[in-house]
Amino acid sequence: MMSGSTEKQFDTLLGNVLRAGVLISAAVVVCGGVVYLSGHPGVTPDYHVFRGEPGDMRSVTGIITDAKAFDGRGLIQLGVLVLIATPIARVVFSVIGFARQHDWLYVVLTLVVLTLLVYSVTTG
Repeated sequence: MMSGSTEKQFDTLLGNVLRAGVLISAAVVVCGGVVYLSGHPGVTPDYHVFRGEPGDMRSVTGIITDAKAFDGRGLIQLGVLVLIATPIARVVFSVIGFARQHDWLYVVLTLVVLTLLVYSVTTG
C-alpha cells in the first residue's frame, strides 16, 4: 500500500509525463508548421481533388527520416507520433510505479492495457 506522500509523487510524475509529451508534441508540430509554410508561401490548397499522404508519411521510419531532413511534413507527423506515444509512455511509467510498490494486481492489469495499446497502434 502506498503512503499519501508516495501516491502524490506518483500522480505528479504521471501528470508530468503527460504534460511533457503534449508540450513536446506541440513544439514539434509548430516547428514543422513553420518549416512547411515557409517552404510553401502563398500556395492555395485544392480541396476538389483528394491527395493522400505520400508513402514516406505512412511509416514511422519514413516519418523519422523526413523529420531528420527537417522536412515540414515530417516534423508535423513526428509531433503527431509523439502525441500518440504520450499515453503509452504514461502506461509504461504506471507499470514501473506499480512494480516498485509491489502492487502485482495493478502491474498485471496495466500490462494488459499496455499490450492492448501497443497492439492497436501497431496493427492499424
